[in-house]
Amino acid sequence: MTAWYDTPVVLDRREGPYGEVVLRRHGALLQIIANGCFLMDTSDGRSERLLVDAALAALGPRHEPSVLIGGLGVGFSLVHAAANPRWGRITVVEREPAIIDWHRDGPLSELTARALADPRTEIVEADLAAYVHEISTSFDALCLDIDNGPDWTVTEDNKELYRPAGLASCARILTPRGVLAVWSAKPSPDFEETMRDVGFRHVRTEEVPLARGVPDVVHLGVWPG
Repeated sequence: MTAWYDTPVVLDRREGPYGEVVLRRHGALLQIIANGCFLMDTSDGRSERLLVDAALAALGPRHEPSVLIGGLGVGFSLVHAAANPRWGRITVVEREPAIIDWHRDGPLSELTARALADPRTEIVEADLAAYVHEISTSFDALCLDIDNGPDWTVTEDNKELYRPAGLASCARILTPRGVLAVWSAKPSPDFEETMRDVGFRHVRTEEVPLARGVPDVVHLGVWPG
């Protein structure tokens, strides 16, 4: 249990390609901080699991669908996907080498070692916005969790991913009737409208109930085909 008065302990601090990233231990929790902005911790994971499950449900009875997970974070989405035998190829794109290191050889390995050893899993060190624009591989589902949401990005560059050109790049690598799922710390009606304008169908939002405050959400859309 972590009390509010516990003092966070910095386990590692690095200057990455996009600024400072910090791994802290706060009581029983591990936390990732980027450029002074809290990203995530190991306290829950309900919304990350919903991100993966909602995408899989929207795909219907597809055999061993492939999934691209944008953002490794503390590993909740990867671990949940790897625990489900229905998924086929699982590719995780993470742009911070420090975060990858913390999972492979550091404190976060206790959470993700089994998932990383799964033969379906591939970790790619790359910027997601560039990756979806450049690759020729296609996926049945894209599960994106690289920011606090479309309206609250970690860096200015990430904003492009949630605009029409960025969403078009995501759609380009989706298979017919593939699913885009985007995690957000709060609902974004404007982002939903952008998804519809780009051409996604069946756009909707699923909420993750919280004890207080605005619920986390997953924005979902299906690419036609």
